[in-house]
Amino acid sequence: MASLRSLVEDDSRYQKSFQLFLDRSSEHQCMQDFIHGVLPDILSSIGEGKGHLNVMGVGSGAGQIDLEMFSQLSLKHPGVTVENEVVEPSAQQLHNYKVLVSKTPKLDYINFTWNKMTAFEFEKHWRDNNRTEKIDFLHMIQMLYYVKDPGATISFFHSLLSKNGKLLIILVSGTSGWGKLWRTYRAQLCNTEISQCVTTADIKSFLDSRGLRYHTYELPSQMDITECFTVGNEKGELLLDFLTEVLDFSRTAPPELRAGVLDLLHHPDCSTQTDGKVMFNNNLEVVVVDPLT
Repeated sequence: MASLRSLVEDDSRYQKSFQLFLDRSSEHQCMQDFIHGVLPDILSSIGEGKGHLNVMGVGSGAGQIDLEMFSQLSLKHPGVTVENEVVEPSAQQLHNYKVLVSKTPKLDYINFTWNKMTAFEFEKHWRDNNRTEKIDFLHMIQMLYYVKDPGATISFFHSLLSKNGKLLIILVSGTSGWGKLWRTYRAQLCNTEISQCVTTADIKSFLDSRGLRYHTYELPSQMDITECFTVGNEKGELLLDFLTEVLDFSRTAPPELRAGVLDLLHHPDCSTQTDGKVMFNNNLEVVVVDPLT
């Protein structure tokens, strides 16, 4: 198994497979629905009438989701100013975020601080500088897969919340196809230090063990993985890389592992067949954590 390399070792192929995943899935659409439908009520409870809010995005990527959330924040808290701390290890993604900000009107009320760091590096940076600010809204969207210890990461960032702050986490649901795939092949696929096969089931278990209060929201989502079952299909191979987090999975995985993974992906536990297409259960779940009382 040691010969299997992590997809994130090849940034170019990772970005390609990630983009294809977005094209083939309803991931961003289900997040949009949440941001416009549910998030406003969550945002209305933060800040307590303060004229200035501290916001932090950990693993913000290229910023599209962040700016969507800010549009809702400004509707709920008109006239507030915002200090927005962005934590993102990818130079390319940070660049894309800055470009997006430069092209987006009416963001004068936000001051952006850019941190090209991992969550772990940022924690060290925060402690080294003896920072004591409290955060009113902190979000970690689809990023806890890329940390060594999700529980420790949550603990640190949760400790930064203000009295009425909220920590928002989005990950794949424990009941999704991902959850089934990872439970079945954890030993074979989840063997790198930076990619954890973690779902909201793991996060809720951790929060329960700490006695922390939280609310959850299921976000139904699907991904078209039909191309994965056509041998030699370039896009199918990219999607398989993304699903397994393994670089060139089709070519480097042992035949029995490859066959087992494809069988499971086709199984009703992971996917449904609709109009000749294989639709993978990509359900996400939002976990909104309250501060310590």
